[in-house]
Amino acid sequence: MDYNKVAIDILENIGGGKNVVSAAHCATRLRLVIADNKLVNKSKLENIDGVKGVFEASGQLQVIIGTGTVNKVYDEFLKEGGIEAATKEEVKQAAANKQNIFIRLIKTLGDVFVPIIPAIVACGILMGLLEGLTQIPALSGMTENNFYVLFHAISNAAFAFLPVLIAVSASKVFKCNTLLAAVMGIIMVHPDFLNAWNAGAENASEYILFAIGDFEVKLMGLQGHVIPVVLSIWIMSLLERRLHKVVPAVIDLFVTPLVTLLVTATATMLVIGPVFSTVENCVLDACEWFIHIPYGFGGLIIGAVYALTVVCGLHHMYNAIEAGLISATGFNPWMPIATCVNTAQGAACLAVAVKTKDKKLRSVAYPAALSAYLGITEPAIFGVNLRFKRPLIAGCIGGAVGGWLVALLGVEANAYGVTGIFGILITMFNLRNLLLYLLGIVVASAVAFVVSFFLHHDLEALAENEIAAPVKGRAIPLSKVNDATFSQGVLGRGMAVIPRMNIFTGNAVVYAPFDGEVSTLFETHHAIGLTGNGAEVLIHIGINTVELDGKHFTPLVKEGDKVVRGQPLIRFNARKIKKAGYDITTPVIVTNSDDYTEVNMQQKPYTHLETKCLICVK
Repeated sequence: MDYNKVAIDILENIGGGKNVVSAAHCATRLRLVIADNKLVNKSKLENIDGVKGVFEASGQLQVIIGTGTVNKVYDEFLKEGGIEAATKEEVKQAAANKQNIFIRLIKTLGDVFVPIIPAIVACGILMGLLEGLTQIPALSGMTENNFYVLFHAISNAAFAFLPVLIAVSASKVFKCNTLLAAVMGIIMVHPDFLNAWNAGAENASEYILFAIGDFEVKLMGLQGHVIPVVLSIWIMSLLERRLHKVVPAVIDLFVTPLVTLLVTATATMLVIGPVFSTVENCVLDACEWFIHIPYGFGGLIIGAVYALTVVCGLHHMYNAIEAGLISATGFNPWMPIATCVNTAQGAACLAVAVKTKDKKLRSVAYPAALSAYLGITEPAIFGVNLRFKRPLIAGCIGGAVGGWLVALLGVEANAYGVTGIFGILITMFNLRNLLLYLLGIVVASAVAFVVSFFLHHDLEALAENEIAAPVKGRAIPLSKVNDATFSQGVLGRGMAVIPRMNIFTGNAVVYAPFDGEVSTLFETHHAIGLTGNGAEVLIHIGINTVELDGKHFTPLVKEGDKVVRGQPLIRFNARKIKKAGYDITTPVIVTNSDDYTEVNMQQKPYTHLETKCLICVK
């Protein structure tokens, strides 16, 4: 590999070094934060020799290079682009700063809950083993044994004192005193308070501090709650930083911790805890109700949309939901649904790997599919499925079917943070649950693989003298268009397409027929001009549709935009245009036809945006 050439080619297709906010690399990928994403040409990036794939995740443009070579390309990338090296954490922070506040909030929750996964998984596995052993008739009496009491305490510790773990993890995210945060976590589960799991006990009235109408504030712990803990530590961090600034240094050592702990603890136990634990209970009740909608329909809906939330970067919030469900009920019905989604996306990606003739795509798709089965779906979703869209849809269908099945059968886990094949470890607390978990994986995978295999088609490479048809439908010679301006070649030579509309909505879409630039977008949005590879192309949607004055047309790009082949340009409602009395035949004209000896419509055995036709210029 020519590392310098790869680096230069990457820079050319991301807008140069000045368009890079921050750059780092991991074991296999360049991780870049881009200032203006419109300057990035993903299609050309993917075709660079040495680049195995390109995807966007969490505000980062990730360029897959490979182990042992990415570091060398990275060095050349920095040198050629005049870019300063950054750490992965600095890149993550730069990416986070570009995202909106809602996405940043969701990511913060993920940053709090992900680090405590090992503790939750370890205790969950041990709890599952103990539960499984007690199901054996010969060992049913072991619960009276002191060794069982010992191991049960070990397995239950992370769940009984979960607020302490969350507080410590949150202190690192919000950058405050970890030991003070640990004390806050201990206060929230202190034995002097009423245990939250015993809120309905007969002596609960003894712990009432005051009441506002029907709303009672009790001296009650926060066992089984997660969001009030995170909020408490966030407020503590703000107070601590403020006190460090205003308290004189000579007394800061004891005044700041004292005031921080006293104020935060009081506010937590009297306000934050009672209010937000009530809110959290409502959210968790709603989630549990949704999952258990009769006949598994809740699981079907979650399975269908889960992967789309990964695309949007919203999936971090699920850790908080799962932690809350485990704390409140002891079980996690969300995780088996998530596993069906992950393995379905992996299976859809695997189908692409099996079917494609593109060796480069295959080399990316196989390891990405394996990664999804191990619980990490980003390479499969962003590297393959989202790129071709249909595999993503196939994965969503498989996830929906698998999610429906495990929800219908009541499959559960007793921890969170582990999905895919390794999820066996936290679902084996009884044999039935384990077998149904595996059944969900098999069904979701089979459905996704079959659908993806039949839906996916390789997009044929176009020669420089070929222009793909930009509209799905039936291609006809330009001479058959019912308009003399087009049929007689006044504007130039080319072809026309009678668009195929969506049977439900009546919509159709104009796609970019090649990599290029939007040179003209008519104010009425009925026509668009593109330039690329020396060709100037006009796509005119319908005949005399300028008279509609933009009605029924929705532009998806603007003048000056760089576009890649297959990118949607204009969406239009072909049904409504026909109903208004207009011919929807769409001429595709090479307006600089005089620059070429030949401009011919050609049929191809494989689809080009599903028209089986293109324009060849020579």
